[in-house]
Amino acid sequence: MESSQSATAGAVESETGARPARRRGPDRELASVIGVVAVGGVLGACARYAIALGWPTAADGFPWATLVINVAGCAVIGAFLTVLTEAWRAHRLVRPFFGTGVLGGFTTFSTYAVDVQRLMLAGRAPAALGYLAATLLAALVAVWAGAAAARLVIGRRTR
Repeated sequence: MESSQSATAGAVESETGARPARRRGPDRELASVIGVVAVGGVLGACARYAIALGWPTAADGFPWATLVINVAGCAVIGAFLTVLTEAWRAHRLVRPFFGTGVLGGFTTFSTYAVDVQRLMLAGRAPAALGYLAATLLAALVAVWAGAAAARLVIGRRTR
């Protein structure tokens, strides 16, 4: 409804000879956030891909690289967001660039899900279920540990 009102208002202003005002603020802000998330995502995904190339998983092997990537990414996100919310006033694009983009591209839920499926299809149900549970538990502990370590470094106690 707002867009039809804006269009109507623009048409009325055009008839009077006045040029309709363009609203660039929100669109430009959204574009800059999308841009930094995209660039960060590419960097994070490239880092993950490089680790996976250097530490390949055999067809029926345990996906150690993906487990380590996801746990490390969770530890970094715990530390990063703690520092960002409790100690450092960063530029508005730092969080979407690094938190959503880089770390979102670095960690991987989709590969985790495919790894569980691959292990199940290879007849390794105990390994698949262990991986499923271990990743979840280790990721949660990693976020907590990253946040706790950041608080120690910045000199703040947990609330």
